[in-house]
Amino acid sequence: MTEKQDTITLLAIESSCDDTAAAVIRNCKILANIVSSQEIHKEYGGVIPELAGRAHQQHILPVVKKALKEAGIEAKDLDGIAYTQGPGLMGSLLVGGHFTKGMCMALNIPSIGVNHLQAHVAAHYLNESMPNFPFLCLLVSGGHTQIIKVKAPLDMEIIGSTIDDAAGEAFDKTAKMLGLPYPGGPLIDQYAELGNPLAYQFPIARIEGYGYSFSGLKTSLLYFLQKGVKEDPDFIAKNLNDICASMRYTIVKTLLDKFEKAVKEADVKEIGIAGGVSANKLLRKEFEKLAAKNGWKAFIPKFEYCTDNAAMIAVVGHYKFLAGESTPLSALPFAR
Repeated sequence: MTEKQDTITLLAIESSCDDTAAAVIRNCKILANIVSSQEIHKEYGGVIPELAGRAHQQHILPVVKKALKEAGIEAKDLDGIAYTQGPGLMGSLLVGGHFTKGMCMALNIPSIGVNHLQAHVAAHYLNESMPNFPFLCLLVSGGHTQIIKVKAPLDMEIIGSTIDDAAGEAFDKTAKMLGLPYPGGPLIDQYAELGNPLAYQFPIARIEGYGYSFSGLKTSLLYFLQKGVKEDPDFIAKNLNDICASMRYTIVKTLLDKFEKAVKEADVKEIGIAGGVSANKLLRKEFEKLAAKNGWKAFIPKFEYCTDNAAMIAVVGHYKFLAGESTPLSALPFAR
């Protein structure tokens, strides 16, 4: 192994949705982690794919330059560049992918395509202490809800998934129905802290195996709000905290009831949680209580590594580089 290979320095780029991010990693230590969020989507109450792609084009070069400068690294010192290959918005993925390929061609270094969901799970490897293999991870994001058995840094098996909507989408649609601005998930969490989680009862879908379903919950909330507003036009405003608290409680209970069953049947003693929704206060608290009740060891990534970021892409890129894996420049992104 050459001296350069003894010290592995990678740039990583994340552009799956509406955050343009870049990170620099050296021997699995993050030297810089920069995220530029797109404010324009607030005007529309959700992410507009065309606008997201255009914003990535504007942000990606400044973000990469800032990451390299903060890390004290020059482009010529890089051994490779990891990037989000999917899933995500196709236009956004294309911007990050094409930028990476062009830079790799100029520097004559390999490009490393990374699965965005695998990277969310791998955020655990950035903690000071990480779970021992195998462990079960609950991945909860805006577009995906999965139970994953993690056998090794790059060896992950999905054993459960939502059959329709994701938990993060349920939070976002709840916020929209309540008239809250985008992004609504953090606002639901904020108002829920002031409310009674048992004020209203919402249904929990009973799916066989380790599957989840949240579409029925959203429909139930819609009918509930329509009935309440019909009786009192100010129903939502008067009961906002309790509605948020009750919905949050139902979503978290749905997630953890099924996850607890999966962990017991998998007979593992260490568990993790990942994805943007893992920043939810109640989910983090109940996740740790669940572990304590069963004698399991719980691992939760730092807040900065829960939402979309390039550090998580970087760490997967590091392990792929060690394994000798790279991605052909002809490889296409995948939306799902």
